Amino acid sequence: MSQFGFYYDNSRCTGCKTCVMACKDYYDSHLDIAYRKVYDVEGGQWNADEGGAYNTDAFLYHLSIGCNHCDNPACVKVCPTTAMHKDPEDGIVKVDTSKCIGCGYCVMACPYNSPQVDRELGHAVKCEGCYERLAEGKIPVCVSACPLRALDAGDIDELRAKYGEGVQQIYPMPSPDVTKPNIIIKPSPAAELANADTGYVSNPEEV
Repeated sequence: MSQFGFYYDNSRCTGCKTCVMACKDYYDSHLDIAYRKVYDVEGGQWNADEGGAYNTDAFLYHLSIGCNHCDNPACVKVCPTTAMHKDPEDGIVKVDTSKCIGCGYCVMACPYNSPQVDRELGHAVKCEGCYERLAEGKIPVCVSACPLRALDAGDIDELRAKYGEGVQQIYPMPSPDVTKPNIIIKPSPAAELANADTGYVSNPEEV
């Protein structure tokens, strides 16, 4: 595998958060730690026309996102100990826990809210693509658990050949030009309506 990545079908996702819970269960992560997060995004409003009839441009969709194992990861750039690194074999961004001092620079730098510092463990933690499962020929836990088959993972070139180029960004994700994330997204019609003026994250305390 030259570069690991994710595929996400936003049109299939119902926001059930099974991916989140499966990951937390598999890695036995603490209550306030989640390697994958689901953002609930909504917006729009109802408007009355001249005849008194109402129409709406309201929308709701969900965004399931973990680490995007970027080509130019911001977390790796700011790590003072080189604990945060990009594996040359598979392109997965990993944490060397023997080097990490828990400074949190990676947390502040990542535009996708992926790394977190586990204060009980004393070091950063994040989605590492279930690389130990990949070595056994298995798929990541989040992919396996999704009841709507909205997630897939593997070599990013193989994913593009299977699903097409898709997009790399839907609101509230930042521009892909920042870190060049290895994710392919099939956007739902609702996601094509949203931007910073019309949409907002309705579950900020969960993510």
